[in-house]
Amino acid sequence: MAFSPAAVGSEVSPEPGGSGSPGEDADGERELLPRPGERLVPGNRLKEVVGASLASLCLGPLAGPQRLGTLVDCLVLNYRLRQGLGWSRDRGAAAEGRGAAEGPLRCCGCGRFLSEPVTVPCGHTYCRRCLRRELRTRCRRCRDWLLPAGGTSTAAAPLRTSVVLNQLAEKWFPGECERARTGSRLEELLAQGRFREALGAASQALRADSSDLMLRIYRAESYVGLQEYKTAIEDLNFVISKMPNWPEVYFRKGKVLQDSGFVGDALQLFLQCLALDEDFLPAKLEVERTLCDVLSPEKLGESLKESAWNLPHIRNKPFILGSEVTESYCNLQLCPEQSLGGSEVLEPVSGSLNRAQSAHALNSTKDLAKEDGLKRVSSEPLLSGQEKGALLKRKLSFSEQDAVVCEDGRNKHKKQGESTKRDMTLAFGTIPGDLIDVSDFECSLCMRLFFEPVTTPCGHTFCKGCLERCLDHAPQCPLCKESLKEYLASRKYSITELLEELIMKYLSDELYERKRIHAEETAEHSNLTKNVPMFVCTMAYPTVPCPLHVFEPRYRLMIRRSIETGTKQFGMCISDSQNGFADYGCMLQIRNVHFLPDGRSVVDTVGGKRFRVLRRGMKDGYCTADIEYLEDVKVADEEELKKLRELHNFVYNQACSWFQNLRNKFRTQILQHFGPMPDREENIQAMPNGPAWCWWLLAVLPVDPRYQLSVLSMMSLKDRLIKIQHILTYFSRDQSK
Repeated sequence: MAFSPAAVGSEVSPEPGGSGSPGEDADGERELLPRPGERLVPGNRLKEVVGASLASLCLGPLAGPQRLGTLVDCLVLNYRLRQGLGWSRDRGAAAEGRGAAEGPLRCCGCGRFLSEPVTVPCGHTYCRRCLRRELRTRCRRCRDWLLPAGGTSTAAAPLRTSVVLNQLAEKWFPGECERARTGSRLEELLAQGRFREALGAASQALRADSSDLMLRIYRAESYVGLQEYKTAIEDLNFVISKMPNWPEVYFRKGKVLQDSGFVGDALQLFLQCLALDEDFLPAKLEVERTLCDVLSPEKLGESLKESAWNLPHIRNKPFILGSEVTESYCNLQLCPEQSLGGSEVLEPVSGSLNRAQSAHALNSTKDLAKEDGLKRVSSEPLLSGQEKGALLKRKLSFSEQDAVVCEDGRNKHKKQGESTKRDMTLAFGTIPGDLIDVSDFECSLCMRLFFEPVTTPCGHTFCKGCLERCLDHAPQCPLCKESLKEYLASRKYSITELLEELIMKYLSDELYERKRIHAEETAEHSNLTKNVPMFVCTMAYPTVPCPLHVFEPRYRLMIRRSIETGTKQFGMCISDSQNGFADYGCMLQIRNVHFLPDGRSVVDTVGGKRFRVLRRGMKDGYCTADIEYLEDVKVADEEELKKLRELHNFVYNQACSWFQNLRNKFRTQILQHFGPMPDREENIQAMPNGPAWCWWLLAVLPVDPRYQLSVLSMMSLKDRLIKIQHILTYFSRDQSK
């Protein structure tokens, strides 16, 4: 079955242009039409979108974004409301429906056993089959892109099996894994076009286990390959009866009916598929193509094409349908007589076509296919003109009754009240206690229980913190050495939800202990007086910005820990040849971090408290220290305070004069790097570190760091002002020369 239909509108011919003809300004008129992605709420009018879409088709070939996307969204919404599925989108509802397998290893897509598990970038896990067939492009749970770049081709991003989850599946459920391998072999046969062999293998496997619904799917595909459509529909009906909320089976049944000429029935099945999973891309493409074929000017007639140009919603902004379009719209049987909040709705899926007639039609297509190949109803291969008028009004061809497997591998319908030989049971649910081993959930880096497990694109799983530390040193997987440059650049280390759920469920005591240890480690890192992380680099001052380029692995770890603990602080000291780093420094507060694709970062910090080092240490490669904070000693005597204010004002004016006399080049550089000089403060003892302008000036003055350090360590504002005065006097002499 094809999953990549041709582009919508590729077969619609443009209207020849001319003076005053519609084709002359088609591009301008299309700007008034709704675009895909413009979501319609229940209060919107379906007729308006239908009319706009008809007008768009009359303008000629659709170019750029497919303008029928909005119509499809509107139809699906109305279909959901009619089916009672509600306005809000229930993510993953299909996987939770009746008949879905229940157990610890379940696919987020189909809800069945998680065979060959693949964890996508958002942290959710799918069976390989759901991703390999490109049945959807967004995650069922969170609607994030399933592929890293948001693409739709798995060829560009090879799918790697999650090693840990695959080992658990093989250990806990070997029978289910063997089933999956059988399915893989059938897929290979179908891909090679060996339909007769695939049919025999699937039928033989079903005789051994009639409850395996995937075997019925593969057998239905085999029947389709052999053009035995009626029997394929019976298999698909059986699957629907057991898993009525599985979107894929509706899509497959719709494809069979579409290839058999029953486009109306197929369209409703595609809508049912989208109602269960709005991101099921193949179904949406089929609906767009079907509507484009059915609503094309060739099908609706030249009169509609002419009248479309006079519709008010083309010439005027308000979208109101004209009588001609309304009539054609009603002929399309979009059920205008049934309304919900002013919106027309499609009839829900229910068995309706006469069974014998449908079966006869399906069987008759086999002979046609041998000569000309199957064609669509929109190309007029099977239906009369009267039948085409009621094309979208017909319902499904086959009832949803259960079927049983005969000895020859085919289905036959059972009588009412009769039960199948073996109803679908929970193939996997309970794990024997002796198979649960904590060693299966240990990180290969720290050799402890997974804490916040993340799975890399290559399929290996680590603790989030452990992986980040490894990527600080090299952008490669610690186990297989595969490049993780793109993974590092995205910095999206999403937790593998399924693995975390398994640990919480089966190893709750071990997880509690692991969390306790992690909390103790975090508390140790968040202490701002004991073992405070030290960045040994440059001088930093209170209130003064200090941008940093962080590239060393040890400091990457230090910055990350400062952020994770919530303190967002660390100490800054200059180096010292004897002790490693100076006895005095300044705390830095992280304001923002900009991560570069290769793991480096630019950290925007600003100076905070001053401190004195009491004891030095080392942790994970970076320096630590026990510290005590410094504050200026306040002057209480009024006379001394008056003299201090006079000294403060004199030095401040001296600093302003020095700065204004600088060359424009130097002054501009200082302003760009440090910002403007802070204003003079009225209360010079209000802040524990004294006036901010003193530190700004000390940062911009070209003074030896050791001299600056001596000023930083002072706890007397008077002594600091005198030091600054001496420096300014020295530089003022140079300016006067």
